[in-house]
Amino acid sequence: MLEKLGSIVKFITKYFSVWIILGVIAAYYNPEPFKPLAKYVPYCIMAVMLSMGLTVSIGDFKLVLSRPKDVFWGIVLRYMIMPVIAFLLTKLLNLPPVLAAGLILVGCCPSGVASNVMTFLAKGDTALSITVSSLNTVIAPFITPFMFAFLVGSIVPVDAGAILFDILKIVLVPVFLGAVIRGMASDFVDRIMPIIPIVSVIAIFITTSSGFALSAGSLANVAWIAVVAVVLHNVLGLTTGYWAARGVGMNHFKAKALSFEIGMENGGLAMALALAHLAPLAFIPAAIFNLVHNLTGPILASYWREQEEKKELAAAANGKNSIQL
Repeated sequence: MLEKLGSIVKFITKYFSVWIILGVIAAYYNPEPFKPLAKYVPYCIMAVMLSMGLTVSIGDFKLVLSRPKDVFWGIVLRYMIMPVIAFLLTKLLNLPPVLAAGLILVGCCPSGVASNVMTFLAKGDTALSITVSSLNTVIAPFITPFMFAFLVGSIVPVDAGAILFDILKIVLVPVFLGAVIRGMASDFVDRIMPIIPIVSVIAIFITTSSGFALSAGSLANVAWIAVVAVVLHNVLGLTTGYWAARGVGMNHFKAKALSFEIGMENGGLAMALALAHLAPLAFIPAAIFNLVHNLTGPILASYWREQEEKKELAAAANGKNSIQL
């Protein structure tokens, strides 16, 4: 039974972006049925975070002791680069205040689980990616609200305390609960793990479609500038993340991990916070980012993977030639 469900889940998750785009189109042209879904957004993100917690183990944090410098830079660069890039883009593109707040909120949120998958596909340092994203998620409640308030406090009113409480409730508690369940019933978790990804697909579908429904009336006026801002934010994050990692002494293997850790955000959390604490239009940058990084991430990961495979083939050919000689 679980195997059959696993096959269905694989099909659904394979076309993840397709379902999200179809939901966005439907919500834009017929928003009313999707608007009531907005009240379930916090619970959707909590479900995603619980799923993430189910994958967390003590081993994910061992690198803190064995490679503290790498983990330190992963955390510091993560919370330095994306908020600053977002802030500068709001000034450069002269974004409306609500859109500016939404873009900066995306930059202040931690990296998402997708960064681990992209690092693995790119043949990067997956262990470093998992450790950094796990730690960034754990410390997000104590960094994201105050960094966001500092950067946008003069643009729109921000209640950092309320955002802190929401991140604790939406992120930290579910992740902790998931980790506890993993520790107490690891065999059960292993059995259901193949069907867990469907939770993220459903959650992001509900979050994205309801957010677009709420902002459908004014979306047409800001769509193009929002897309430009988000694409630049994502691409600059991936690029700057890689070269910043190289700049602090990391090799290509490690830098690939930090590129994804920095350039790929927890868009679901940003969407939930935007809907809860900002005007509906502030949701748009997070929603678009969620789509964009699920396109750019796999493209970059595929490119790096191809480069690694070419090197491996060349090394194997050279080794064969050496033996023959």
